[in-house]
Amino acid sequence: MGESQEENKTLTIADIADALGVSKTTVSRAISGKGRIGSETRERVLKYIDAHNYTPNVIAKSLAQNKTYNLAVVMPGDYELIDLPFFQNCIMGIQEIASSFDYDMLLTVCNNADVTKLERIVHNRKVDGVILLRSFMNDVQVEYLQEKNIPFVVTGSSNYKGVVQVDNDHRAACRELTSILLMKRMKKIALIGGNEEHVVTQSRLMGFKDAFADSGTAVDESLIYMNLDNPVLLDGKLDDIIKREVDCIVCMDDAICMEVLYKLRREGISVPDQIRVASFYNSSMLETHDPSITSLDFDAKELGMLVCRTLLDMIEGQKVQKKTLLGYEVRLRESTK
Repeated sequence: MGESQEENKTLTIADIADALGVSKTTVSRAISGKGRIGSETRERVLKYIDAHNYTPNVIAKSLAQNKTYNLAVVMPGDYELIDLPFFQNCIMGIQEIASSFDYDMLLTVCNNADVTKLERIVHNRKVDGVILLRSFMNDVQVEYLQEKNIPFVVTGSSNYKGVVQVDNDHRAACRELTSILLMKRMKKIALIGGNEEHVVTQSRLMGFKDAFADSGTAVDESLIYMNLDNPVLLDGKLDDIIKREVDCIVCMDDAICMEVLYKLRREGISVPDQIRVASFYNSSMLETHDPSITSLDFDAKELGMLVCRTLLDMIEGQKVQKKTLLGYEVRLRESTK
């Protein structure tokens, strides 16, 4: 019975030090690869570890390497329910990569203007790095993290100099989809967007305008409607859009798109026979809609995985690309026929 317990005992740094007649500091240095230690001694320690199937636990490893093995993931406080599938998939990607490197995730929700929670996490040295899941034009979180000089990555694009960012190529995607609509002879296109403070909103707007510039067609600025996250405000603007008999309504996200589709149905306006509709995003909300909706497809899980890999490389002191853009797919469906 005693032998079985001895065999099943978890090996510690102290056990290894006692067995080899060296200090615990020496064992830690051999494991971490840092600090002054002779090559022969390091080899002795590593051979002993290998022979006894020793795996350093996270606490021991964090002490040896001066790391917490935690990452903070910051969700925006202004998210909508429609955003949740995107954030869930993105977080799944982050978690998959983080766990494969023995990291845990600390999830927090912060408003851009209030960095109190972020300050507490950073000040108490709870994490080795931070992932921001949304970027803003005037980004208080980015400014704070830059000041504290902690590794962090923005999921999305940032207009702040030197910020490492991983994003879907929203500008190129919106440019391509809008170009297709223009080639299909839809000249009078209304664009409806949300919060102009979100960098992604600006990227999508630039892509929309790029397509008009490419085709040599002037953009009708009076058909661009922004900051319409509120359904009541949106409903009023839709009355104006319908009166102006546009060829197509392009929505910057699926929450707006669903409101547009509800309104058109209430007014007895047929899609695509009387008006076409497209979305610059493709969430589960639109999957079962009849007619099917032309949209853009982005892989949120892949985005999360790449964001996490980038942050872990930064923590390890490796050079990383300042801006990485992921691809997309244009899904042409019945709503723009």
